Amino acid sequence: MSVLVALLGLAFLILIHEAGHFFTARAVGMRPRRFYVGFPPAIAKTTRNGIEYGIGAIPLGGYVKIPGMHRPAPGDVDVYFGRALQRAPELAGPVQRLKRALAEEDEPAAAAALEEIERLSDRDDASERGLQEIGDGLAPDAYWRQRTWKRVAVIIAGPATNLVLAVVLFASLFMVGGGKATTTVNEVLPNRPAAAVGLRPGDTIVAIDGTPVQPSDIAARISSSGGQPVALEVRRGRELVELGPIRPVRIEGAYRLGFVLRGEELGVGESSWQSVKLTGIVTREIGKSLARLVHGQGRKEISSPVGITQTLNRTAKQGTEDYLWVLGLISLSLALMNLLPLLPLDGGHIAFSLIEGIRGRAVAREVYERVSVVGIVLVALLFFIGISNDVGRLGGS
Repeated sequence: MSVLVALLGLAFLILIHEAGHFFTARAVGMRPRRFYVGFPPAIAKTTRNGIEYGIGAIPLGGYVKIPGMHRPAPGDVDVYFGRALQRAPELAGPVQRLKRALAEEDEPAAAAALEEIERLSDRDDASERGLQEIGDGLAPDAYWRQRTWKRVAVIIAGPATNLVLAVVLFASLFMVGGGKATTTVNEVLPNRPAAAVGLRPGDTIVAIDGTPVQPSDIAARISSSGGQPVALEVRRGRELVELGPIRPVRIEGAYRLGFVLRGEELGVGESSWQSVKLTGIVTREIGKSLARLVHGQGRKEISSPVGITQTLNRTAKQGTEDYLWVLGLISLSLALMNLLPLLPLDGGHIAFSLIEGIRGRAVAREVYERVSVVGIVLVALLFFIGISNDVGRLGGS
């Protein structure tokens, strides 16, 4: 069940990312052609106001089709209508007229040639897709035609939605008890030294090794023991109880006894501010991680969807609160990674939209394709590194 919850969480993050693109595109006048929960092929679909809504057979995230991401090019005609031309030689004339019109950017002539092809073709799958794709590319609401701010708004809306979700999740968790730590024990982890020595939820830690402690002192005092036995003095109801000494164990790089302190609930304003601060800290650390990767370090810090799902699965077993913290961190990471200026990531589309806005004309399709190849190779390399790390972790290496 926890694996399913992990997969649903990851799918939800992708879905709201695509929903950000979808609703922003509609708001600025670029009517998307499709919006799917999951990826095609469709299990069920319906069309309303020219938009195909569907449930995809691949149950991960969502899919949005925005019309005319690029100006149609002569090469598109050969891709889509090559087979139809072999079966129907009468298409030769309108196909050539369409290629010439696209090369000369004569849109009325291109539209007329496309109508003639539609009338004469046998409408196989490739031809059908070609008619749709080139028709969308010539449509008034095509993406490539729009003003720069509209294009940037549509693309940045996906990462922005993930960013907003992360901030809202963090703020909500701070409000319900994830804020400032107290000296009261909220949870004692099973099979850890704290459980063995008899520490209980609700105990208030008064002193460690005879020295009074504040909430900020507790973790540091235990960790600085270096694994040597420590004694706790706790208040349990009206009594003071001595526990230990007990030897801490190394957990995730530090010496711990295995308990979680209760958080002090924060108000809306303080929770929001703490959420923004945490978002800034995580963003800075992710930036440092990417910088280390450029310099040949930080390879072990990368994870793939396999590792992300594994992390969500583990935190789902630990409880709803831990799961939501990790979900927020993954949502923030998804936003930041998508803003890298690499095609086909959102950041690459934003960068090219800005370049085209400054130039006053579109970048050649060949440039898009070459840059996309580089971006795809880099993204695939990151994915491969992440997979190799996750396989190593699963294998215990």
